[in-house]
Amino acid sequence: MGMRSKLLAIALANSCMLIHAQADLLIGQSVGVTGTVAATVKESMQGAQLYIDSVNSKGGVRGEKIVLRTLDDRFEVPKTVENTKALLEDKSLLAMFMSRGTPNTEAMLPLLKEYNVPLVGPSTGAMVFHDPVNTQVFNVRAPYQREAAKAVTHFATIGITRIAVVHPNDSFGADALAGAQRGFEKEKVAPVAVIKADRLKPDFDSIVRQVTGAQAQAVIWVGSGSAVADGIKALRKAHSSAQVVTLSNNASSGFVKLLGDASRGVIITQIFPYERTQGYPLVREASALAKARGVDEVTPAMLEGFASAKVLVEGLRLASPKPTREKLITALESMRNFDLGGLQISYSPASHTGLDFADLSIIGPDGKFTR
Repeated sequence: MGMRSKLLAIALANSCMLIHAQADLLIGQSVGVTGTVAATVKESMQGAQLYIDSVNSKGGVRGEKIVLRTLDDRFEVPKTVENTKALLEDKSLLAMFMSRGTPNTEAMLPLLKEYNVPLVGPSTGAMVFHDPVNTQVFNVRAPYQREAAKAVTHFATIGITRIAVVHPNDSFGADALAGAQRGFEKEKVAPVAVIKADRLKPDFDSIVRQVTGAQAQAVIWVGSGSAVADGIKALRKAHSSAQVVTLSNNASSGFVKLLGDASRGVIITQIFPYERTQGYPLVREASALAKARGVDEVTPAMLEGFASAKVLVEGLRLASPKPTREKLITALESMRNFDLGGLQISYSPASHTGLDFADLSIIGPDGKFTR
């Protein structure tokens, strides 16, 4: 081999080494960037990106940068399936991240199994992703059923027993209703109305007539941000003063904006610590990174995204060097007492549940969540 050929071979080898050293850790996501959940999605992804950008700015995971490839599914199940398949067919993709919507995430399960790809931090608390254990799904947030049961307990504790439940006609609604029913059984009260609503086009006139006709003192209203916000506004237009609680999928400032003048006094269940307190290192860390990026405050949705990103990064770290889909699943299942910042999370082959934290907040006159 001549000198020129040797130099060319050395340059090519060095180039390959450089490419490998600067390889990306590719993560996929199909989520409603537009559509009925867009306001909350925007905040949760802002929180996730805060942490991912922070890690990348320090060299990534063992020198490899994390790249999040997000496709918009408009919160439509067929589009979620289409996006997920397209993402998973890229063999360099290591994991899916923070899907949104119970039916949407359920539709992903066969593909996750077929390609043996983990899904980290689905933004849904449906019990179907907790029990039985799904090998590919690693939950971070607590189940919806716990949130719904806590809402019933809250009302019963303050003497409100005439409670109605409004839920969408999908697996998310059925799951939340099951949790509420557990709460009713525990408190030995019965709902005055259980109202099933169309997932995409609720009939608010009919729903409000049923709520007011049942003389409900309180309503547990389950659904997407825009559906619940429009329903609450219709309820107030009918001069109903019933207390409304909705679940943590609507815990965002975007949801408050959708409510407008009807926001004050609405209760939202929460699955992370109070975002305006500095008592948790998780909140302090997220707040500091947000401030450095010119973001005035951290919202509950941002905190969920931030925490889920921390779990993802830790899994990638444990699976490195040269992580694969299979190694990442094994690494996540080996995670024990990982400190998110005042909250610890563990997985095992027998449990992919994650956290078990639930609380309540109320929207104050300033449009902020208070607890």
